[in-house]
Amino acid sequence: MELKEQEKDLYLPEKVRIKSRRQFTELDHYVEVELLERKSLDHKPGQFVQVSMLGIGEMPISISSPPNGGNTFEMSIRTVGELTNLFNRLGAGDEFYIRGPFGHGFDDDILAEMKGKHVVCVAGGCGYAPSRSLIKKLIADKESYEKVSVLYGCKNSQDRLFPEELEEMYKIGGNVEVLETVDKGDDSWKHNVGLITTLIPMCEMDTENTIVTIVGPPIMYKFVIRELLAKGIKKENIFVSLERRMKCAVGKCGHCQIKGLYACQHGPVFRYSEIENNEEAL
Repeated sequence: MELKEQEKDLYLPEKVRIKSRRQFTELDHYVEVELLERKSLDHKPGQFVQVSMLGIGEMPISISSPPNGGNTFEMSIRTVGELTNLFNRLGAGDEFYIRGPFGHGFDDDILAEMKGKHVVCVAGGCGYAPSRSLIKKLIADKESYEKVSVLYGCKNSQDRLFPEELEEMYKIGGNVEVLETVDKGDDSWKHNVGLITTLIPMCEMDTENTIVTIVGPPIMYKFVIRELLAKGIKKENIFVSLERRMKCAVGKCGHCQIKGLYACQHGPVFRYSEIENNEEAL
């Protein structure tokens, strides 16, 4: 079948290889992926790729590493169905296929808007994985921001993703702040216990100079947004990711349609002010 060059980028999978992997929790796996057909993925924070095992199926997975200009990128994959179960049996050296990157993430305009501001990244559960791409980029250039705050909530301490990395983040200090909470603590847990909304009062924000990003389970969004608005954060300075709606990635299947918007094309990153009146969005 003859395909135009643009169609090849959309529809033709490319082979990649697992360089390394590790298991975070019973369900969550980290994968470092090596590109075989190009030098760099050239993605933006907040974008995703379509991961496929030929003859079995395809799934959208967020990119959890920041742009690095190299031939590797990282993902965190949760085992939730047949395809993810099969994928998470693969090991270093095994090959699979991807398409992408896709979606409107934190593009250059949004990143430029963040410069000089206090950027607060709110992540719930496995939502830390797609947030990590932006978080790592911000911290690597922390001098360009007034402050970088990471607010992360999980059900318990065993559910944390990238735990060693989080511990190292605490040591950075200066204008980098990490606040964590779990729904249920234990004797080893040293931080806050409670819902993620309990971290918001602990984070000092200049409402005129703060930008907030939110990634996590859908039920979390409305409560976090409500707390932020009560704190005085402007609606246009709140960004949410609707990455859980992804399916085909190219606007063909309609699975991610949100009352006139396609999350895979117009998002998954949206300003809250753009979708606040869209009852299908949140």
